[in-house]
Amino acid sequence: MIYEHRTYTVAHGQMDSYLARYEEHALPLQLKHLGRLLGFFISEIGPLNQVVHIWVYDSLADRETRRAALDADPAWSAFKQINKGSFVQQDVKILRAARFSPQHV
Repeated sequence: MIYEHRTYTVAHGQMDSYLARYEEHALPLQLKHLGRLLGFFISEIGPLNQVVHIWVYDSLADRETRRAALDADPAWSAFKQINKGSFVQQDVKILRAARFSPQHV
């Protein structure tokens, strides 16, 4: 099992509008295609204006297949168009649980 840790830095003053767009348009599509959302978080202390998504996949191949299906969905392309300019930075990490982690399978 792998975990995809995505951090997006939202343009200053755009968090509320981004969250509304994301919840209405992107989240349903991601849940349909990507499946397992472990959590969605908003920074409170430290670097501000950040959102973090953590998605769970069976493997890198599973991730690749699911993300390809999302990218092929016309509704996802439409969301990306209305969401242009929302981010000033994006970081993606692929993580695996250590053998002693509670999430290790």
